[in-house]
Amino acid sequence: MVTTRQIKAARALLAWSQADLARRSGISEPTVARLEAIDGELGGREDTTQKICAAIEAAGVEFIDENGGGAGVRLKKLPKART
Repeated sequence: MVTTRQIKAARALLAWSQADLARRSGISEPTVARLEAIDGELGGREDTTQKICAAIEAAGVEFIDENGGGAGVRLKKLPKART
């Protein structure tokens, strides 16, 4: 389950506007705005949620499940370059 707060936090980490997320996910900007307007689990159609999450993950953010400390997002750790 992904929440609207996780989506907003992910956008903040990436410095993305709703328009940026819409463009990168192939979802309309009004749909992104509508989905983010309601707190809680990200609503809408399942394929819409998958497209939004895929765009965010492709940009380097991973979703953290509820594990007692609260659900969240973080930037993926990049592999260290071999020298």
